Amino acid sequence: MKLERRLAEFVVTLRADEVPEDARRILRWMVMAVTGTGIAGAAEDGIEALRAVLAESGGTPQATTLVYGDRLPANAAAQFNATMCRALDYCDAMAPGPHIGSALLPAAFAAAELAGGCSGSEFLAALAAGAELSSRLNLSEAQYDGFDPTGIAVVFSAAAAASRILGLTSEQTLHALALAFNRCGGSFQSHVDGSLGVRVVQGWVAQAGVQCAELARRGVTGPVNFLSGHYGYGHLYGRGTLDLDAVGEGLGTTWRLHRMVFKKYPSCGVTQGVTELALSLLEDGVSAEDLRAAEVRLPPYAFRLVGKPFDPGTNPRVDGQFSAAYCVANAFARRASKLAHFAPEQVLDPALRTLIDRITVVPDAALDARGHTAVDLTVHTNDGRSLRRSLDIAPGFPGADLDETQHRARFDDCLAYAPRPIAAERIEPYLQALRALPEVADVRSLIPLLVA
Repeated sequence: MKLERRLAEFVVTLRADEVPEDARRILRWMVMAVTGTGIAGAAEDGIEALRAVLAESGGTPQATTLVYGDRLPANAAAQFNATMCRALDYCDAMAPGPHIGSALLPAAFAAAELAGGCSGSEFLAALAAGAELSSRLNLSEAQYDGFDPTGIAVVFSAAAAASRILGLTSEQTLHALALAFNRCGGSFQSHVDGSLGVRVVQGWVAQAGVQCAELARRGVTGPVNFLSGHYGYGHLYGRGTLDLDAVGEGLGTTWRLHRMVFKKYPSCGVTQGVTELALSLLEDGVSAEDLRAAEVRLPPYAFRLVGKPFDPGTNPRVDGQFSAAYCVANAFARRASKLAHFAPEQVLDPALRTLIDRITVVPDAALDARGHTAVDLTVHTNDGRSLRRSLDIAPGFPGADLDETQHRARFDDCLAYAPRPIAAERIEPYLQALRALPEVADVRSLIPLLVA
């Protein structure tokens, strides 16, 4: 059976009881991270504008927006929720950059409402199948070469989950995935330029996933050789170097969603390590007042994302999240890294600028051999000391996983930051439902718990 059909069959036939316990735990953490970030991001730049655009566009009220409770067409609700869930960039991620859950979960919720209900067991299977597909179609840094990994790989997650929940056949699911292939897109220039395009792409991915499933259900076809064809995914995005046999190897038995990342700090994934190192130096007695100069060394791929001189423009939060210099200065000055520290007024605080100017960020190709998140931090103090710290695996990445307490701390930081807080009495029932997701009769019951 060709790989494309194998993937479609996997989406349709996977049972919740076939998802191993450790994969279920990762999915639960993913849902916590995504919903927490969405609640916290409800008033970020661009969210109200998108809400207005979608409301003005109208359409059949099929699904609910989180926090606000608006009723929109299913694909529009997915788009809005995904954009909001990515707005703070504190959701799940995966090296070298796809954010799976912030498109997957909104697409799945929207599909559940469109379908008129979905059991927790089916919902879990849909999430697992979707997350696994994008994990397997995730590419290398060299293959992406500037494409936004979320825009390229994650559309398959959203389409897969929506197809499963809407009850598509394997043939229809094949065409939903094939149509989704034609929606791949997005550039890392959005990140480099500090634009709102980062979160907008996330919304488009979720919207496309739902819409592709809806179209396939109605008989619209896509290119069924979307992976292996001459102009398929392997050629266009894998740049002729993608091993398609490896994509399908161990499907259903070996789970690659284990590669999912949960950031310890609310900034870009490749700033996690240097933030951790800066905070560790605080524990060793180095303070912001002691800092004469600092040098951050990053792999070239990471440097291109977060290494440019700090120059906040019209979107200071994004500029701070994607600046290694800002993240280091923030850690030293505020002795922590919290969502509130990336609010525009905090990023633009002139008291931090002097500290930022003492920090140099340089690319170092030698770090590639140590891993995607490898980083060196050297600090020179006013009293003549030079201290060097190195880290190969950033916290929250596989091999340096966060524990349950740290995941709850992330979630609580999101709730504390939320501009439209969720009633406290709804939080524990929601988390309890996640812990027992296969026993939930209808996942639509979770959505009102996430409306302010």
